[in-house]
Amino acid sequence: MNTLPLELYRAEQVRELDSIAIDQRGIPGFQLMSRAGLAAFQTLQQRWPGADSLAVFCGAGNNAGDGYIVARLALESGMLVTVYAVSPIEKLHGDARLAMQNYQQIGGEIIPYQADTACTAEIIVDALLGTGLDRPVTGIYAQAIETINGLDRPVVALDIPSGLHADSGCVLGCAVHACCTIAFIGLKRGQFTGEAADFCGELYFSSLDVPQEIYYGMPVAAWRLTEPHLPRRRRCAHKGSNGHVLVIGGEQGYSGAARMAAEAAARVGAGLVSIATRAAHAALMNSGRPELMCHAVENTRQLRPLLDKASVIVVGPGLGCSQWASDLFHAALECHKPLLIDADGLNFLANTALSNDRWVLTPHPGEAARLLGCSVQDIQRDRFAAADTLQQRYSGCIVLKGAGTLIADGNDTYVNGTGNPGMASGGMGDVLSGVIAGLMAQQMPGMEAVRSGVYIHGAAADRAAEQGERGMLASDLLPYLRHQVNAR
Repeated sequence: MNTLPLELYRAEQVRELDSIAIDQRGIPGFQLMSRAGLAAFQTLQQRWPGADSLAVFCGAGNNAGDGYIVARLALESGMLVTVYAVSPIEKLHGDARLAMQNYQQIGGEIIPYQADTACTAEIIVDALLGTGLDRPVTGIYAQAIETINGLDRPVVALDIPSGLHADSGCVLGCAVHACCTIAFIGLKRGQFTGEAADFCGELYFSSLDVPQEIYYGMPVAAWRLTEPHLPRRRRCAHKGSNGHVLVIGGEQGYSGAARMAAEAAARVGAGLVSIATRAAHAALMNSGRPELMCHAVENTRQLRPLLDKASVIVVGPGLGCSQWASDLFHAALECHKPLLIDADGLNFLANTALSNDRWVLTPHPGEAARLLGCSVQDIQRDRFAAADTLQQRYSGCIVLKGAGTLIADGNDTYVNGTGNPGMASGGMGDVLSGVIAGLMAQQMPGMEAVRSGVYIHGAAADRAAEQGERGMLASDLLPYLRHQVNAR
């Protein structure tokens, strides 16, 4: 099992950890480079034990030095090895130059890279650009990345795929599509969100055997979510002790969203679940799921008794943008109960200047862009910064959905690793809203409910995707939610 640390860092922090290991703990830089190359080579051997040829694409920095170590070890093991130098080897200095010289001393071949390079190696190692990249890749490096991606061979990226921003997970112009990536000293937060999933492949990690003490003074930039294990229910539990979720939504023609959110809340264990919806839907919405209590609500007067009974409120799924929707949204805000706002509720919120420490907001990138008055591209360019800005502006807990969903509460940031591309279909966010609200209703502390809900939602989708990602529906998650909340 490939076990990864929970702690994630910014690239600058990892470079500082590297410096601490060298300057304060007396570990020579070349020794760390050698350990990195060995860890990468061992990973390569484990993944492809029968491979007998290797090509390493090297740049000009320490990332290239790691690559030359890998090349030397592979050559010593009897593999056929070629290094393609994208930067003239005369530009190498320090430990990277020493690594290159050691490779040459045992007869290693170095070929200056050209755009028409013909590479026949079975395995490719990406040692072009490290974690310091902060601008779009252009010129010969962009050509080299294009060459690597066009070879259709397994690629091992050293520390991070070249072209991927280590802090944000955004591709800077172009990036290497790696089959696997081995990160050194600290996992980079950009390897877990944004576009990273399409480029990093399977992630491996090596601490390079640095002393654990070097991490003690370094604040963690983000945390990976771990699988929650919900406590057993008290034997004397009853429906009242497991909370009452009220879902407000379901404008004309949009009844499905509210229904899915409500059923998800019930499936994760909420004691009671009600829906406040248009009269035209109320009589039919619990068809096939009679446990849901559906109420015809055409005005705030009819809504208030339901607000009084609820312990957690979800507002937004299928709410629409009518005057009816606006009235119900603002009534929900005024009741001062734990509140989750999603979908159309977020669009209403974008037109206010409100903040609330008790609410949970669950925007996808488009909704986040409306909340911040920017473009979706701005959100995706740095999802961590977007989540932090949303939290600073609106308070509470922010769930920025997408590949590598982020959770920010002003104290910590979490990144989720469950879920899959099959979730790119309508209704998935409605199910997530119900999951989180259902856990909150069971008196789970707010941030814990959010973290658990996001993980469980993605894990249920992973179970559903065992039958195939394409064509997976949001409602396909519902039976698996029950399995996830009862996992031990």
